[in-house]
Amino acid sequence: MRVSILDYGAGNMHSLAKAIDDGSSSVRLETDPMAALDSDVIVLPGVGAFGHAARRLAPARTALRDAIRGGLPCVGICLGMQLLFDESEEGAGKGLGVIEGRVTRLRANRLPHIGWTTIDDPSDAAFRRAPLDVAYYANSFACRPSRPGVVRAWSVHEDDRFPAMVREGNAVGVQFHPEKSSRAGVAFLGELIRGAGT
Repeated sequence: MRVSILDYGAGNMHSLAKAIDDGSSSVRLETDPMAALDSDVIVLPGVGAFGHAARRLAPARTALRDAIRGGLPCVGICLGMQLLFDESEEGAGKGLGVIEGRVTRLRANRLPHIGWTTIDDPSDAAFRRAPLDVAYYANSFACRPSRPGVVRAWSVHEDDRFPAMVREGNAVGVQFHPEKSSRAGVAFLGELIRGAGT
């Protein structure tokens, strides 16, 4: 399986690549979004700010959106999940628009939301195959989908209940960082990658 991790130029992707590389996949860091289309799975990582990442993806936005909507598996992590949506309060620029909705600031006094948080009401098959009860978060923004049916799990920070996981076709997004969520999180990430498109 050929896995491309899109590098927005905002941080070190090697820990994520190491978490994904289980020996059965070919994992590459890709700075060219168009080149990433020649993959079996695209991973949108969780490092950086929405505006900067949106600008980096802009030249390939339509091609990426059409490919993912057409069935190319995609896994978005934290910021990567947010990029699957239309737009964000965090910064200018358009997301990929794979999932209808927008990203807004968490309704909380303590931001950013950093640390371990419970995963509530998981309904996705990935949770049955690789159970994950708590996960590591580092976010100040959360996705607000137009259609609640895309949400496959929830989490709560202060009084704000927000999607922990969404799925639309072969596109899946998680607001938490599975690669930083201990052994169970890495196993869950592997399940997402292996199960992409199924």
